Amino acid sequence: MRSVTDLPNTAKYAKAIFFVVIALIAAWLSACSSAGDTGPLYTNASTVAGISREFGEPFGIAVKGDEIFVSDGEKNVIYRILPDGSHSVFATGFDTPSAIAFDKDGLLIVADTGSHTIKAVNDKGEVSVVAGSDGIAGFRDGAASEALFSGPIGVAVGDNGAIYVADTYNDRIRVIENGSVRTLAGSSRGFADGQAAMFDTPLGIATWAEGRLLVADSGNRRIRVIESDGSVWTLAGNGSGYLKDEVPALAQFVSPTAVAVDEQGVIVVADGNSIRSIGGGLFPFVRTLSADRRGLRDGNAEFSRFNRPSGIAFSANGDLLITDSDNGLVRMLTARTDAKAITADEIAKLRYSAEEFRAMQPGRWPFAPADRPREIAGTLGEIRGEIKEDDAEAWFHNGLDIPNGYGETARFVRAEKVLDPDAVQNFDTLRELIRMPAIGYVHIRIGRDASGKTYDDSRFLFDTANGKLSDIRVRRGTRFAAGEPVGTLNAMNHVHLIAGKPGAEMNALDALILPGISDSIAPIIENVRLFDADRVEMETKNAEGRIILDKKARVVAKAYDRKDGNAERRRLAPYKLGYALLKDGETVEKPERWNISFEKMPTGLAVPYVYGVGSHSGATGETIFNFIVTNRVLGDAFYEEMLDPATLEPGKYTLRVFAADFFGNVGFRDVPIEVKR
Repeated sequence: MRSVTDLPNTAKYAKAIFFVVIALIAAWLSACSSAGDTGPLYTNASTVAGISREFGEPFGIAVKGDEIFVSDGEKNVIYRILPDGSHSVFATGFDTPSAIAFDKDGLLIVADTGSHTIKAVNDKGEVSVVAGSDGIAGFRDGAASEALFSGPIGVAVGDNGAIYVADTYNDRIRVIENGSVRTLAGSSRGFADGQAAMFDTPLGIATWAEGRLLVADSGNRRIRVIESDGSVWTLAGNGSGYLKDEVPALAQFVSPTAVAVDEQGVIVVADGNSIRSIGGGLFPFVRTLSADRRGLRDGNAEFSRFNRPSGIAFSANGDLLITDSDNGLVRMLTARTDAKAITADEIAKLRYSAEEFRAMQPGRWPFAPADRPREIAGTLGEIRGEIKEDDAEAWFHNGLDIPNGYGETARFVRAEKVLDPDAVQNFDTLRELIRMPAIGYVHIRIGRDASGKTYDDSRFLFDTANGKLSDIRVRRGTRFAAGEPVGTLNAMNHVHLIAGKPGAEMNALDALILPGISDSIAPIIENVRLFDADRVEMETKNAEGRIILDKKARVVAKAYDRKDGNAERRRLAPYKLGYALLKDGETVEKPERWNISFEKMPTGLAVPYVYGVGSHSGATGETIFNFIVTNRVLGDAFYEEMLDPATLEPGKYTLRVFAADFFGNVGFRDVPIEVKR
């Protein structure tokens, strides 16, 4: 008989996986011996608080009796929400507070990320420092008053009173007890299990069975377990970065942020924009409880949508409470049938208008001098990719492209502080970016000059591997002023500016009103074509050259816009498009019926409703915008409409297609048609 070392590589791998799975299940059953037979039964999603814009960025959440406490990272306060839904400020004096948890004495423990400290709040709202040095980032164990943290985000309190801290940007899990701080697990940034464990940007933590800790290891896209002796093993996730429900070892996570355990031992995780659970059955399994796309939707829990959920806790009656950070709300998953769903009108009132947005800070260009007008190379809503006959690998452009030379310094256009713990993404790619709360900056070497040399600026945290830069992070709570360098342009040779909060992007031309920008050139409509329901072009014409409309038709307009000062080759998408029908000089339908608008970012599902076959735009090749102007695409709403001869009197008509730019210039093109039945 051959030994294991004699087996082929695939067989050895399979056998190793088998033993890992068996060990994982055994450890799970040991830890969850009190778990029930079923997972959490959440049938409905509802909104608990925040519909009047009370919160800036709700992040941490904790429950004490029938009261809910929420940290606000933008407004630097802790709120208390009463059972009737009313709320008030419970405590102030924080700098970007994150996770919160109550200890056995009723003190509220706060990870005050921006000040690099752990604080406590008594029942009078008085704040004191538990550990760390206010405003000083670093790493040091020892006496609590002398210890140093680096942007701590997660906290949990053990039954023995010990405070556990996810020291996020030190990539360690620390313990505060008996007046001192020690490192429980973790060393440098990376991934490793065992006694020499490594983490990557750990965020939420929670106490688990038999003295264990659960860690939402966001950068490693895994849920990790720390034993009481400091050894670490991976409970769920394979590090792939996608969302997939499976047994724990094969499940995939996007970016786990928060973790909590209910009374039955079921683990709930805030992951990316979704809420997920682990366990609850005879064998552990990872399930997604909400939709897997960003948004804001109450009602059926399975189709509910969230936008960077950051904190989770359980109410006294077992409801799952969630801080929906980028929606600015406290939400709930529940089995209750009387849960009130947020309405479309309430959602609309939550969103800032472009007028409100630009009133907050003056507009400026992302290059010096900040008041010198520049070219615009791309606007919100333009197609990126291509729509082919049998394929639609395309998406909406969600910002404003402002070109400049390779290596030019790009600058912040607004004073903001970082709130997303993973604000910098796609390091050393053409899509490298930093996402601030209101503005995003893409195609930039963040914190580096044209040669790749790092800025002498401690706000940019660089990692190295084998003597080379390998990644960059910027701590949650870090502030930048308008005009400060964000980095330098990479080979894309432009800044892609995103205006508006994630999930509520708006047209930057309207939201920023950049100095000196102008446009006196009306959009051009090159041609207008009609297609039937099967997308076959309708070319039959009468003796006068009129297109015969004898069945439902889509109207497709090839159109583009230009801006003053732009090169001839730069083709931009119009701001809005629509059509009208005229008969004998009289309007049959309301003139200038604007069916497609890029005032706000449309949902990504609407791409094939806006653009017809042959549409193409990107860094290379010809730009072609074929707009289906009979369809309706306005913000999150989109649906198909067609010209229907059954609703019109037979006769001769003029189909007039309109295209307008943001500055009010309107172009149109007339197409003679004849309606027949």
